Amino acid sequence: MFRIAIKMLWGDRAKFAGLIFGIAFTSFLVTFAMSYFCGFMTWGFALIAENPSADVWVMDPAVPSTELTTNLPDSALYRVRSVQGVHYAVPMALGTAEVRFPNGSFQSFQVIGVDDASLAGIPPIQAGASPSLLRAPDAVLVAEGGTSDKLNTPARVQDQWPYGASHLDVPTRMLQAGDELQINDRRAVVMGIAQALPRYPARPLLYTTIANASRFLPPERHRLTFVLASAAPGISARELATRIQASTGLRARAASDFKTDTVLWFLVNSEDVGDIAAMLLLAMTVGFGVTGVMLYIFTSENLRHYALLGAMGATPRLLIRMLFVQAGMCAMLGSGLGLGACSLASYAVGYIDYPFRLMWFTPLFGMLMVVLVSLGAAALSVRPVLKLSPAVVFAGR
Repeated sequence: MFRIAIKMLWGDRAKFAGLIFGIAFTSFLVTFAMSYFCGFMTWGFALIAENPSADVWVMDPAVPSTELTTNLPDSALYRVRSVQGVHYAVPMALGTAEVRFPNGSFQSFQVIGVDDASLAGIPPIQAGASPSLLRAPDAVLVAEGGTSDKLNTPARVQDQWPYGASHLDVPTRMLQAGDELQINDRRAVVMGIAQALPRYPARPLLYTTIANASRFLPPERHRLTFVLASAAPGISARELATRIQASTGLRARAASDFKTDTVLWFLVNSEDVGDIAAMLLLAMTVGFGVTGVMLYIFTSENLRHYALLGAMGATPRLLIRMLFVQAGMCAMLGSGLGLGACSLASYAVGYIDYPFRLMWFTPLFGMLMVVLVSLGAAALSVRPVLKLSPAVVFAGR
């Protein structure tokens, strides 16, 4: 009987194609939306991902993520270094500064201050330049951080550092080594473009040493934001985090756990989570509408066949099972096509700066949503089958 149910699907190829298209479209939208959301969350902990050598992140006990931070006293660095099992520990400072460009325009940057000695935390630099360039006076590196057209400086010399009116509507070019910026009335020299990971929320980035950051940023009593610790051989990151927290009273998290903390913080506090949920709901609504209507029409037009099977002795339960087999067959084919299309889309967006990450659970989530939509559509078509009378066959309807 189930073979007959499959043959009934193939019998009306136009409606069968419509069913497959509706389910594939649902599978694609749900999987793409989830991958889009995962890409944003990956951008959210980009600062942690840029520092793979840091096994443990140490911070103020009230800091929940890399997005909401407060500073520590300088003594915290030496307290962390004194904990048994710490191979080495380096400081990191975060801040926000208004950067003025040579034509008079300005832009807010996230300033990332790294250890003056080791320069740990500097991403690769374009053209293979050495991070040691940052040891020069007033030296900085800049990065787009997921933005576009935020690192433009005047292309003509006569438009740079104007006296009087600003030159805003002038030809511009990308910042490059040797250009100068102004941060809180202090000169900063761009030494290169850092190949930093994109951020969420997107923002331009400025890397420099902590000594330079202390001059660029407004005066504060404490400048240290994080202590990045590396575990000695034979000690796991979580074990070291437990030791540091017990010894210093500061919050210490293994890098993987801190990534999870950051994602959870965004889930609770980011407005984009609601947008993604609305996108998923819209995708499921559209998929349910297309699939439900098509399956209902398909079932209504094949009532004579179901009536004939009922007259031959098929029970209503068996007919309903046939209907769900048809829906399951469409769900399998449609979800496969939708996931394949999403995989192709992942290759396409891989060439552009787009927050997309197809993780292992996103196809499973997409298939689960497709199954729910297909079951709902099948349930919508059950009623005419249950009300069916074998007399339909003899009535000629």
